[in-house]
Amino acid sequence: MRKVSTGFVYFFGALGGLLFGYDTGVISGAILFIQKQMNLGSWQQGWVVSAVLLGAILGAAIIGPSSDRFGRRKLLLLSAIIFFVGALGSAFSPEFWTLIISRIILGMAVGAASALIPTYLAELSPADKRGTVSSLFQLMVMTGIFLAYVTNYTFSGMYTGWRWMLGFAAIPAALLFLGGLILPESPRFLIKQGHMDTAREVLDTMNKHDQTAVNKEVAQIQEQAKIKSGGWSELFSKMVRPSLIIGIGLAIFQQVMGCNTVLYYAPTIFTDVGFGVSAALLAHIGIGIFNVIVTAVAVAIMDKIDRKKMLIGGAIGMGVSLFIMSIAMKFSHGSFTAAVVCVIALTVYIAFFSATWGPVMWVMIGEVFPLNIRGLGNSFASVINWTANMVVSLTFPSLLDFFGTGSLFIGYGVLCFISIWFVHKMVFETRNRSLEEIEATLRAKSGEKEAKFSAQN
Repeated sequence: MRKVSTGFVYFFGALGGLLFGYDTGVISGAILFIQKQMNLGSWQQGWVVSAVLLGAILGAAIIGPSSDRFGRRKLLLLSAIIFFVGALGSAFSPEFWTLIISRIILGMAVGAASALIPTYLAELSPADKRGTVSSLFQLMVMTGIFLAYVTNYTFSGMYTGWRWMLGFAAIPAALLFLGGLILPESPRFLIKQGHMDTAREVLDTMNKHDQTAVNKEVAQIQEQAKIKSGGWSELFSKMVRPSLIIGIGLAIFQQVMGCNTVLYYAPTIFTDVGFGVSAALLAHIGIGIFNVIVTAVAVAIMDKIDRKKMLIGGAIGMGVSLFIMSIAMKFSHGSFTAAVVCVIALTVYIAFFSATWGPVMWVMIGEVFPLNIRGLGNSFASVINWTANMVVSLTFPSLLDFFGTGSLFIGYGVLCFISIWFVHKMVFETRNRSLEEIEATLRAKSGEKEAKFSAQN
């Protein structure tokens, strides 16, 4: 293993999150110019925006599970290449269908990153730092979204500005590939493949040369690595069911609580309550900065507060904020006070999301699945998340026309409070527990249930 610092590993390991955020956020500004120059109808505009989501579903479904076979690092390098090709393909697209295909290719890299990076970071980091390290992925996502807002504003005065907006992503993609050449492979994967010495070197670096911690972790990983690699049958087995429920539930709730509609449509919301277009775009950049700051705070506290408490507290804050925002929207026209209340409520909503559900969902799906199907499980949860994202994004304009902005966000607020029940009943705590301890608990509980069932029959 090449001698690299833990900071280097964590930064480049999470860098795919920046591309994830940038490529999903940049289209909100670029589509205004693409629509005019390509003379796109509303249906075509919808597909330009949603093509990345379709690609993300494919990428998470195809590339994610392959990491159990080929390793996390190799697939991360492949994702960087796909990011690069998709970004340049989008920037140089001469017409609609080339742009759609390029955006789907780009989306495959986004989906792969969402499936690979939480797993990779979780497997590299010690148990007492895993929440902080894994949540770096979400910090990078928010940083990428912020950069997209800034890039949109910077190139908005150029006729070919949208090409620069989309093509700019090739730069961090190239950096991710170069950094990935030096990144270590996951020690869990190395031990599964029998590369014990290399795995020890990686664990020695990540544990700051604490040999006691390294020996303990190696012994635990070896025990789990003896279990034969699983597939779909094990993913849907009784033993993995608690993890699968967590993965599916958190992935769906993170989207149906309205996070992306608020992030993507914030300028529209600002103009609806009376702000000018220029002020709305600048406010969007302000929200991007605020997002990054709040997510950085979440990274700092991730291993100090239980995951379940963060999810429940976040859902309460988001739900209340959406209710206040909805009420303010109904009275905002002609009322400066109501407009200000609406903007404050929206900002508070984003703060709660960025500090809780944004990072915690990705952290937990990287933790809860057993080693022999971790890539498959994380990939499946990512597919569910991207599918929910696509459904919410495609239905939002129609629902907005039918219900109106105020009433629609009340519905998202109700779903926030339903998520509290789900977290309380279905989610188990993972903070300060090693990945091997979490898996051992799953197997022990499954054995207890089987023994109880046999005794009753």
